[in-house]
Amino acid sequence: MIGGVVFDAYGTLLNVHAPVSALAAEIGPDAAALSDLWRRKQLEYAWLRTLMGAHRDFWQITQDALDHALEAHRRADTGLRQRLLDLYFRLDAYPDAKPALAALKARGLKTAILSNGSPDMLDAAAQSSALTPLLDHVLSIEAAGVYKPHPAAYRLAADTLGLPVERIAFVSSNGWDVAGAAHFGFTAYHINSAGHPADRLPGMPKAVIASLSEFAAMLPS
Repeated sequence: MIGGVVFDAYGTLLNVHAPVSALAAEIGPDAAALSDLWRRKQLEYAWLRTLMGAHRDFWQITQDALDHALEAHRRADTGLRQRLLDLYFRLDAYPDAKPALAALKARGLKTAILSNGSPDMLDAAAQSSALTPLLDHVLSIEAAGVYKPHPAAYRLAADTLGLPVERIAFVSSNGWDVAGAAHFGFTAYHINSAGHPADRLPGMPKAVIASLSEFAAMLPS
């Protein structure tokens, strides 16, 4: 029996491309490519710093990744940089995020976020997107000192929820995150609305689904 559900935040509950989308008219035709590169470098820097033993919090990594993306696209506008960073603190939730969380809470399940984001980033985003009342815990890997998919990050969620790992469902739109969670022992679900091929990594999802609403409907009660 599942007793709690842990969600990834960025790209799963929160739209990481919303900041660039909001300023797309100003940025121009390379807006989508800039946003994709920002996100890719954000993840790469987290993983590489973990391997290097050179941890920095996710807010610094987010800034470093944006600086790389802006330079790659030859954008030296410091005003644009600051507006994008300000918007990252107020990310939009996906439309089905609140209904899905509300449905899980109504069934008495514990709900949590486990994210690479720093505590202040997560608290600000959860509040601005109105998800805070629907979450029992908002967990940053900073408490573990290592980024997902390291097992210590997932252990943080298991210890906080106080449930056996097999009674915790983990939901993410990131294949690498799903693999890490499943390998740790969570019952993992992959939201793969884009139909990306499965990652060749240890740990397999229990199901591949298209949306948060589909997950809420299919989760055994």
